Amino acid sequence: MVDEENKVPAAAASSRGSNKRAFDSIAITNENDPLQISERPYPANKKRVVLGELNNLGNVAVSTQNSDSTETHESKRKIKLRKTTTRNVVKETVEPETSANSSPKDNLQKCSYGPLIYQHLHSLEVEERRRPLSNYMEKVQNNVIPSMRTVLVDWLVEVTEEYKLVSDTLYLAVSYIDRFLSSHVLAMDKLQLLGVSCMLVASKYEEISPPHVEDFCYITDNTYTREEVVNMERDLLSFLNFEISSPTTTTFLRIFIKAAQDNFPFLTLQFEFLSCYLAELSLLDYSCVRFLPSMTAASAIFLSRFTVLPEVCPWTLALQQSTGYKPSELKDCVLVIHELQSSRMEATGRALREKYMNHKYKCVAALHPPDIPACFFDDA
Repeated sequence: MVDEENKVPAAAASSRGSNKRAFDSIAITNENDPLQISERPYPANKKRVVLGELNNLGNVAVSTQNSDSTETHESKRKIKLRKTTTRNVVKETVEPETSANSSPKDNLQKCSYGPLIYQHLHSLEVEERRRPLSNYMEKVQNNVIPSMRTVLVDWLVEVTEEYKLVSDTLYLAVSYIDRFLSSHVLAMDKLQLLGVSCMLVASKYEEISPPHVEDFCYITDNTYTREEVVNMERDLLSFLNFEISSPTTTTFLRIFIKAAQDNFPFLTLQFEFLSCYLAELSLLDYSCVRFLPSMTAASAIFLSRFTVLPEVCPWTLALQQSTGYKPSELKDCVLVIHELQSSRMEATGRALREKYMNHKYKCVAALHPPDIPACFFDDA
């Protein structure tokens, strides 16, 4: 699968020093403020509660039996038939049958809702209220610089791994960060506060059992109080007008990976993990903010296919029809991600590279492609 699905977190791994660091490069706490000290709900020496012990039962529906003893056999048969029919419809709509000779265009024809869903997602991603400013660092911010954003996003990758969150939560949180910074001047010592608040809102939307506010306070080494996180969450939701759903790069990546594998059925998990790695690399770079999520996803597919098969032109006419992007339109985005993939950033991107150096992800972070021939960007 493209990424791990939502799951109830198991007991968290043993606390690492890197996960408890105070994020000194960004957040600075005023230790002389008596209000902060008196209102801290989590003492600095308190043991961290592991996720397996969190009490989330209040949000889970546990009733699985039907108490109605008068239900007839006929009604049960109808319910079973309806469930079976619904399952078949979903399977035919979302996962149409494919063959070695089928093309993405044929698959979209079988999936009657496929083009409409993609068209709707694309119409959402181009809305101005869902897009950050491409130059907000220069136009809006006075103290926050691109390198700080890179450190913050890489730290959020580490938080995502620590709490076993899905990738959708990470992408959505970064989207909130960029959009908020596009309209609000933020002090340097509040950047990490914005990051954990965005992660809190995103996890409430995407996760089955999201971490609690206290967990996000603790992950910052109690740099911020519970009240500060909740207040920032309130400001963020007010800014978003409580419209927290938005298509991200991973949304389009799931659609494009299927089309990319149709003509190359031997492209397996390594290709999928590599596409995910390249897409997450784009989150680290401020210059990628200017690209639409669908363009970033298509560029990740382009570069992933080139990395696996460098002698074959990675962009086909079928992919162009499925994504709506010509190779010449992807060139700028592909080259930016290619530079990120080729460089060995030791100071930045450490958590992301360590994540994808794991055997669970087929060590795709170790792959370094050659230079891309200019002819590969020529339109068919």
